[in-house]
Amino acid sequence: MAAEMIEQIAALKKMTVSQLRERYAEVFGEASKSRNKAWLYKRVAFRIQELAEGGISERAKKRAAELARDADLRLSPPKDAPLPTPPPAPTAPARDPRLPPVGTELKRAVAGKEHVVRILEKGCEWEGKQYGSLSAVAKAITGTNWNGLLFFGLIKRKEATP
Repeated sequence: MAAEMIEQIAALKKMTVSQLRERYAEVFGEASKSRNKAWLYKRVAFRIQELAEGGISERAKKRAAELARDADLRLSPPKDAPLPTPPPAPTAPARDPRLPPVGTELKRAVAGKEHVVRILEKGCEWEGKQYGSLSAVAKAITGTNWNGLLFFGLIKRKEATP
């Protein structure tokens, strides 16, 4: 009996959701509303074991019912309980302190052409178009990924240590 039960449970793992729903209806005698494969697998596997092993004893069911009757069931929160405080509103990220003040113009010559970038409150402007970061401008100018701060000389490349 145990080997047959193990084979049935192993076969469940290979079933599709619709097959599990059919098997659920067979072992429980009613259709499942769930389409969650993991949940269906666990429920059907438990039911197969329950049917093979005999399930929970009557004594255990009576004791569970006694405990449930004795349990204090609160239908509403206590009147003096403090209300939960709402989470704080998300704050806008602070402006990067490495950026120069708003309105500053940064200049960089590339391939004999001078490029001028103006720092805005949010992002920067180059050739009349707004960009979210200096790195985006550096990529637009060169066509390759660059650290915008390094490209415009706002930070220096770290010296390699021997």
